[in-house]
Amino acid sequence: MEILIKASQFILSLSLLIVLHELGHFIPAKLFKTRVEKFYLFFDYKFSLFKKKVGETVYGIGWIPLGGYVKIAGMIDESMDTEQMQKPAQPWEFRSKPAWQRLIIMLGGVIVNFILGWFIYVCITAYWGDNYVKPEGVKNGFAVSDYFKEYGFKTGDKILKINGEAPKNVLDINKHLFLRDVKSIDVLRENGTTKTINLPENIGEIMWEKGDMTPFTERRIKPVIGLVAPNMLADSLGIQNNDRILAVNGKNVEYWEEFTKLIQSSSNKLSLLIERNGEQKEILVSFSEDQEKKIGVAPEVDEELYKNSLEVNHKNYSFAEALSVGSSKAYWTLKDYITQFKYVFTKKGATSIGGFISIGKIFPATWSWQAFWSITAFLSIMLGFMNLLPIPALDGGHVVFTLWEMITGKKPGDKFLEYAQITGFILLIALLLFANGNDIFRLFK
Repeated sequence: MEILIKASQFILSLSLLIVLHELGHFIPAKLFKTRVEKFYLFFDYKFSLFKKKVGETVYGIGWIPLGGYVKIAGMIDESMDTEQMQKPAQPWEFRSKPAWQRLIIMLGGVIVNFILGWFIYVCITAYWGDNYVKPEGVKNGFAVSDYFKEYGFKTGDKILKINGEAPKNVLDINKHLFLRDVKSIDVLRENGTTKTINLPENIGEIMWEKGDMTPFTERRIKPVIGLVAPNMLADSLGIQNNDRILAVNGKNVEYWEEFTKLIQSSSNKLSLLIERNGEQKEILVSFSEDQEKKIGVAPEVDEELYKNSLEVNHKNYSFAEALSVGSSKAYWTLKDYITQFKYVFTKKGATSIGGFISIGKIFPATWSWQAFWSITAFLSIMLGFMNLLPIPALDGGHVVFTLWEMITGKKPGDKFLEYAQITGFILLIALLLFANGNDIFRLFK
């Protein structure tokens, strides 16, 4: 059932984004009296699930859920209809239109993506408001990764300021460190003293190389086991409910977050010191080389525990206020995505690329309209940026060729555009296979 709910949200979100993106091409094409021969959700290689001709346009749903398209007369696109291009140009064709009109038609899709993402963020903010945690709201302070302790942080620190300013939501600290220019953090120590800690300029790259995107985790849960998963490592080692974790490899554990970080950062052999019925017991744990470092336990938690460790505030906004706040969310979503895009071109980044399974996993296992619209807004902005990349077969490639024509006065030849389209299409298919191959590999692994 969980998979079905995730898949339903993903398909609904993807379909909405595709239809609106293609409408971004369709509407200006019609305004400029350019013939649109097809408007399709998904690809229709060989046959369609549904199609109906209305006027001069065939509307349909294909069977390959890899995107969608509008087929505009007189344009070399993913349909690769070159026969039409060998005939004399007609007034209703794309190639007969002025360059500025062709540019607007090609930019229409990504403009819709960006406007849609912004609009959804504004509506989410106006309807649901915002949850946030003030610096003093993390009552037990943060658990800190070992490599961040080298800069002067200590477990139990409360974050007061980032770059000299109090953060609106202190739980965004990891995102700020990874994607934004954080130079200093002011912390409050458990002994009541304050300290300003300076960070290296490339702290985001350091986090990426370490493979630890969450060096700060709020300390909420005591390390008491509330569930032992059957047939997993903890079950075979005799670990029981209500066991309290005291130490991992001799390092004391006070909160659950510290326990999980020590497990993940340990070697393949480690020791657990637990307390059971007032007595201490050492348990030796061994992982194989390719085994994920999880032993199969969950903490004992209740709602009151969360309330006692984390104070969450809520703020509602008028629609006028939501315009400003939602615009800020859209801006930072795009800026953060562009910032992290550089990591795709690293060796580690290439293996981290995901396809449809990775995107589908973003959606929650239970239906939540707030989560659905938040993820859809993010995906809309992400798709807008990706489509602007100057790759032939993407909107950005067509935009580059049109801008070149407008600047130089020289229009690229049809043969050149045809070969560029083929090259871009092969590149995109290869990337698509690689990304989804990564998903399948991780699934089996």
